[in-house]
Amino acid sequence: MLNKLTSCLSILLLAASAQAAPPPTGPIIEDFGPVFPVPEGSYNLAKDTHYKVTMDVSATGDFPEDMNRSLISAARFLNMHARAGIEAKNIEFALIVHGPASKDLLGNKGYEKRYQEPNPNTALLNQLGEAGVEIYLCSQSAAFMKIAAAELNPAVTMALSAMTAHVRLQSEGYTLIPF
Repeated sequence: MLNKLTSCLSILLLAASAQAAPPPTGPIIEDFGPVFPVPEGSYNLAKDTHYKVTMDVSATGDFPEDMNRSLISAARFLNMHARAGIEAKNIEFALIVHGPASKDLLGNKGYEKRYQEPNPNTALLNQLGEAGVEIYLCSQSAAFMKIAAAELNPAVTMALSAMTAHVRLQSEGYTLIPF
């Protein structure tokens, strides 16, 4: 009985210490997108299938120094699937950004001009771009917010509109993550 109790206590302590450690990032987006380990055999994407995925990004942080949580989620999506054995070449990923989140795609100069500090999303945007993620900004939102194309992070491509980008990517076989 004492051995069983000791074994159970050891398992609980091990589980608690595993949860206390911050989850690792990488391997696709090295510095962002933390991923918790999951049980072996969890429901996952098929390893031999090519996926095209989009995310809609319109929300931004409450403060200028806040990173965009949706951009971090994009990194998490790529990292968790790579950790689960899905090869990077099997996921094409696109972000469609509009509304208040448009500011998060500014280069540091444009961001500093508006908020007196560098864009907290710059390193993440750069790593997403290096990983092949297409990042589209709604030109209608950009115009409304007085953001010129020259002010954007180099990883960003201007789209006619977010609606246009969604329709085109859907016609090209992309699946929208619904949150």
